[in-house]
Amino acid sequence: MTSFLAFIFVLGVLVFVHELGHFLAARRIGVRVLTFSLGFGPKLFAFKRGDTEYCVSAIPLGGYVKMAGENPDDARTGAPDEFLSKSKWERFQVLIMGPVMNLALAVIVMALVLYQGAEMPAFNEQPAYVGAVEEGSPAAAIGIQPGDLIVSVDGRQITDWGRLTMTVGTKANRPVPIVFLRDGKPIEREVTPEAVDKYETGQIGVRPRLRPQIAEVTDGPAREVGLREGDVILAAAGERGVTFDRVLEIIRGHEGKTLTLEIERAGQPVSFAVTPREIDGLVRIGARIRQAEALIIQPGIGEAFTLSVERNWEWTVLIFETLAGLFTQDTSVKQLMGPVGIAGLSGEAAEAGLIHLFSLMALISLNLGIMNLMPIPVLDGGHIAILGVEALSRRDFSIRVKEKMLIAGFVLLVTLMVTVIYNDLTRVQWIERLMPWR
Repeated sequence: MTSFLAFIFVLGVLVFVHELGHFLAARRIGVRVLTFSLGFGPKLFAFKRGDTEYCVSAIPLGGYVKMAGENPDDARTGAPDEFLSKSKWERFQVLIMGPVMNLALAVIVMALVLYQGAEMPAFNEQPAYVGAVEEGSPAAAIGIQPGDLIVSVDGRQITDWGRLTMTVGTKANRPVPIVFLRDGKPIEREVTPEAVDKYETGQIGVRPRLRPQIAEVTDGPAREVGLREGDVILAAAGERGVTFDRVLEIIRGHEGKTLTLEIERAGQPVSFAVTPREIDGLVRIGARIRQAEALIIQPGIGEAFTLSVERNWEWTVLIFETLAGLFTQDTSVKQLMGPVGIAGLSGEAAEAGLIHLFSLMALISLNLGIMNLMPIPVLDGGHIAILGVEALSRRDFSIRVKEKMLIAGFVLLVTLMVTVIYNDLTRVQWIERLMPWR
């Protein structure tokens, strides 16, 4: 139930914003709007104001704005308030405003999410040094070791762990070249990421260096010697590269004994001598330690919008790389997701909290905006492409030619929809068990 309600909420907002873009642009240039509908099919309820009927329809998988004289086969009077009576430039404005509104929504929603402040793993922004390699993993099979620096996957430069995760994630079950540095010397191998979840996300079995970090200093030895929130633990009792569990073990083993902690603060190493003691029945230093170094983001509204644009640009690059991979067969069609998959993600995000739900909404809105700009007949981008070709050739296509284009686009969309729905169903365990070919 949570998934369904979250899905309806997310999709409802995205569709409303998209159609609102078309509606406002049409009204601005004087086009008469006959219907503004959320959903398709039978109307659940409706009301009319002016020339426009506003309604909510039974099938919540989209929506539409119906304009007077919108299609060549519509009954037309040649009145100036009909869509096809407007110039190509004016019609372009109406067509493009739907996707533009979705792109704008993605930036605005993500900015509001970031403005709330966030705690993010620091390793996502750091070079892809390998901290650990899982036994039996693809990385282990090609000899990757802790301490290696991954610099390239499938010809794409890897600047940080976030980039590595995104690049490998779309390469499940496909051999790709990988380059990593060991003692400064490049080593080239071929690795086949394995699919690790129901979305067939690629993974090679490497984990980043997780440096423990002091999250909070309370009353006790840590405060007394000058340890601070945000200090990163580089070494404990002379042991470098310690994990979170190892730090706790060393602290517990030094009750009443001086323990030297090497800390990174503001990029510089600093050493502190602290003596753990019993606090509330446990041997502690009076500090809460998090498992991995984190970046605390608390931007102002202007910085939040800047970060949102950067985040959406990263997502855009990934979306186009994924689309390109579908044509080059570098990305499996099994990773495509349809309504059922989106509903599942929406439910998971809603259970995790509003921040996660709105982050997902921003990502889906970006996808919707970009996909609607694709030059596929039936979509906004297809209509825009036809307008562009007509403008360049200085002649309009015949109704028959346009109908053929629209049919081709419709067949392509139906094929895509069947594919993503099939993918969604195979991710539902009880349905997959009914598919003997799986």
